[in-house]
Amino acid sequence: MTATDPGATLATAPTHVQDGLFGNSCFGCGAWNEHGLNIKSAWEGETSVCRFIPKPHHAAMPPDIVNGGIIAAVIDCHSVCTAIADAYRRAGRYAGDGQRPLFWYATASLHVNYLKPTPLSMPFTVRANVVEVDRRRTTLAAELRSDDGTLTCTGEVVAAQVSDRWARHEGFYGSNLQNT
Repeated sequence: MTATDPGATLATAPTHVQDGLFGNSCFGCGAWNEHGLNIKSAWEGETSVCRFIPKPHHAAMPPDIVNGGIIAAVIDCHSVCTAIADAYRRAGRYAGDGQRPLFWYATASLHVNYLKPTPLSMPFTVRANVVEVDRRRTTLAAELRSDDGTLTCTGEVVAAQVSDRWARHEGFYGSNLQNT
């Protein structure tokens, strides 16, 4: 039995939620975006974890600090993917299980608190927890720690369910614009 078989169980789910998301060209979490961050999110109990290794081109003004926009993108995409994974878990399923997709989520709100500079010289880990789920929105709390254990950022993301138009191959507006 493979992870895409309709009869697959949660035990056969892909390790990372992004591996089950089809057609994802997102800058932060999309496997189809060769220029993106290509983050990966996995469950550790009730917490979703993303480990990210910054590269030199992710620098802020000081060349040894991670750019705040990169940090925000990692927190944002990891949290939204966690909301998607949580919705599937609550339904007894997982993304990529071969059944009709449940729905997509997108960022409704993102708030990042930059507590200390995040060093570019080491990986960091973002942990996200679901705080609240209502009918169409999931609120998540995130913490970013550098590999030396220093808490450098916290965040709150509100992820909202979006229509199936979000996942259309031709794009949301139907134009499938590609910059060349």
